Amino acid sequence: MSPTEEKIMAHAGALEEVGKSEVAEIEEAQGDAAAAEKLLEEKRLVRKLDVRIMPIACILYLFAYLDRSNLGNARLQGLPQDALGGDPTGNLYGWVNSVFFISYILCQIPATVISKLFPPRTWIGCFAIGWGVCSTLCAAAFDFAGLVCARLGLGVFEAGFGPGIPLYMSLFYTKEEMGLRMAYWFGFAAVAGAFGGLIAFGVQHAHAAIANWRLLFLIEGSPTILLGIATLFLLPNRPEETSYLTEDERALAIQRMNRGTSGDTGRVLKKKHILAAFLDWRIYAVGVIYFGANCALASISAFLPTIIATFGYTDAVAQLLTVPPYAVAAVFLCLNSYVSDRLQSRGVFVAYVSAVGGLGYILLLTVMGNTHVRYFAVFCITSGTYTVIGIVIAWFSHNLGSETKRATGIPMYMAIGQCGSILGSKIYPTTDGPHYIKGLAVCCALLILSSLVALVLSISYRLENSRRDKLYGRPDPDATVDTSELADAAPNFRYVV
Repeated sequence: MSPTEEKIMAHAGALEEVGKSEVAEIEEAQGDAAAAEKLLEEKRLVRKLDVRIMPIACILYLFAYLDRSNLGNARLQGLPQDALGGDPTGNLYGWVNSVFFISYILCQIPATVISKLFPPRTWIGCFAIGWGVCSTLCAAAFDFAGLVCARLGLGVFEAGFGPGIPLYMSLFYTKEEMGLRMAYWFGFAAVAGAFGGLIAFGVQHAHAAIANWRLLFLIEGSPTILLGIATLFLLPNRPEETSYLTEDERALAIQRMNRGTSGDTGRVLKKKHILAAFLDWRIYAVGVIYFGANCALASISAFLPTIIATFGYTDAVAQLLTVPPYAVAAVFLCLNSYVSDRLQSRGVFVAYVSAVGGLGYILLLTVMGNTHVRYFAVFCITSGTYTVIGIVIAWFSHNLGSETKRATGIPMYMAIGQCGSILGSKIYPTTDGPHYIKGLAVCCALLILSSLVALVLSISYRLENSRRDKLYGRPDPDATVDTSELADAAPNFRYVV
C-alpha cells in the first residue's frame, strides 16, 4: 500500500472513531434525557399522591389522637367530679384512660392482617366513622361503666387505623420518602396535643348548658364521623386498583411499590410470612423501644396539663402552656425525620432522640425549684418521645420484606408498645402529686433503655447487611428483589440501618 493510501485509510479510521464517539455521546445524552424525564414523572406522581393521601391521613390522625387524648383535658374540666364520683385516688380515671389501650392492643394484629383483604379506603373510612361515634358517645356517659364502654369501643376502631396507615403508605412511597411522610403523619399527634390544648382553653371559658368536659368530647368527636365518610370516597385504593391514577401513573406506582422488594402483593396473605414475623427477634426488640416511647407518650397525653399545673399555674393557663411543647415537638420530629431520610439511617437517630427525652425526665426529677428549667424539660420529653415513635414507624415500614410480614410485624411491635401506654396511664396517681417522682422515673428509665436497644438493633442490621454483601455481593439498590418466599431473609434484601 502506498503512503497516500495509508494516509487515506488512517483518516477514514479516525473519522469512524469520531463517528462512534459522537454516537456514544448522543446515546448517553438520550439516556440522560430519558432518566431525567422518568425522574420528573416520578416527582409529579409523588406530588399527586401527596395531595390526596397526606391531607386525609394526617387529618384523620389529628382527630384520632384528639379523641384518644382529650381525657387529659377533660380531667381538668370536672369529669372525675361529674362521672366518677369525685375519684379521690385517681384510680378510676386511670382505668378509664387505660381500657382504651387494652382493646387497642388486642385488636391491632388481627385488624391489620385482615385489612389486606379489603379496599384500603373502605376499611379506613369505616373504622374512622366507628371511633368518631365512640368518642362522641363519651359526652353521654354518666358513670364509670359508660366511660369504660365508650373507651373500649374507641380502642377497637382505632386499632384498625393506627398500624394500617404505615402499611398503606408503604404501598405508595419508597424507603427514601417514607421517613418524612411518617413524620408529617405522626407529627399531627403533636399538633393534636397543641390543638387540643387550645380547644380545651376555649371550652374552659364556655358557658354552655352542659358540662365543659361533655362539650369537649362533642366538639372533638363528631367531626371524625364526617371525615370517615369523606375517606370512603376520596382516599386512593391500592396502586393497582385506584382510579385516582392514569394508566401510566399506575404502572409507575406499581414499579415504585416493587422497587427493592417484590413479594406478596394484592389481597392475599402468606401464612409462612405471618409465622416469620412472630419468630423475628428484631420485631420484639423494636417493641421494647416502642414500649418505652409509648409509656412516655401516654403519660404526656393524659397528664401533661396536670404536670404543668404543678409548676404553680392555674388549670386554664396549664391547658394553654401545653401548646408550645407540642408545636416544637412537631418541628423537631420533621427535621430529624428529613435528615434520617437523606442519610438512610434510623437507629442512631432513634437512640439520640430517646436520650433527649430521657434528659427531660432527669431535669424534672432533679430540678425542683426552677420553673423555667422544668418547663424546658417538658419540651425535651415531648420532642424526644414523639420523634422516637415517628422514626421507628418509618424504620420498620420497609425492613420487613413483604406485605404480609409488614401487616403482621407492624401491629406486633405496636401492640407491645401499647402495653407501655397502659403503664403510662397508671403511673401518675393523684396520691403521688405534686412531684410524681415514680411516674417520671419510670418514663426516664424506659427511654434510656430504648436508646440502648436502638443502638443494638442498628448494629445488628449493619452486621447482617455486611454479611450478605460478602456472600452475595452488593445488589443494585433500585433492583427488584424477590421476597415472595423468604421476605426480608432474601439474599439480595438489605435493611435500612
